[in-house]
Amino acid sequence: MARHLLVVLAVAPLLGALGDGARPTGTTASPNYDASGALLRPQGYRSWVFVGASLGLSYREGSHETGPGEFHHVYLRPESYEAFRHTGRFPDKTVLVLELHEAAQKVAPSRHGLFEGRRVALEAAVKDVERFPDGWAYFSFGDGSRPAATAFPRSQCFDCHRQHAASDNVFVQFYPVLRDKPVD
Repeated sequence: MARHLLVVLAVAPLLGALGDGARPTGTTASPNYDASGALLRPQGYRSWVFVGASLGLSYREGSHETGPGEFHHVYLRPESYEAFRHTGRFPDKTVLVLELHEAAQKVAPSRHGLFEGRRVALEAAVKDVERFPDGWAYFSFGDGSRPAATAFPRSQCFDCHRQHAASDNVFVQFYPVLRDKPVD
């Protein structure tokens, strides 16, 4: 009984906040920018909804001729995930984070297989119609150590996303959590 009460007490504030449309404590529904307009590196993204992973996914021919490529992990703000599940579109102020890790292997005690090695890139896709005329912009924080980033030129990411994304400029075709009908 006491254990059940602790679980209820721990979860109740979160359920209440979600039920009335408010955000859970510790999240923000908007991307954050510095005074110059650069996107600030998203904080706490590893606690967001993990929408998918890939290994070696690339948009260039022959880019992984010497190995499997990088592991990609994609995280989505919980508010945007819920909206997408219900509407099939990402709401304004959506932020997705792409974290890339080198593929590492044969580190003791491992004898086979691959695992995520050092992080090599941290990127973000942001839907913000007030700041970006086309709605979406794409950013790189280098290996994740840069505190802020400016948007890539439209020709570098936006055009490919517009042309090939399965839904609303996002490659949901690669992430079953987004592309498949919810099971819960």
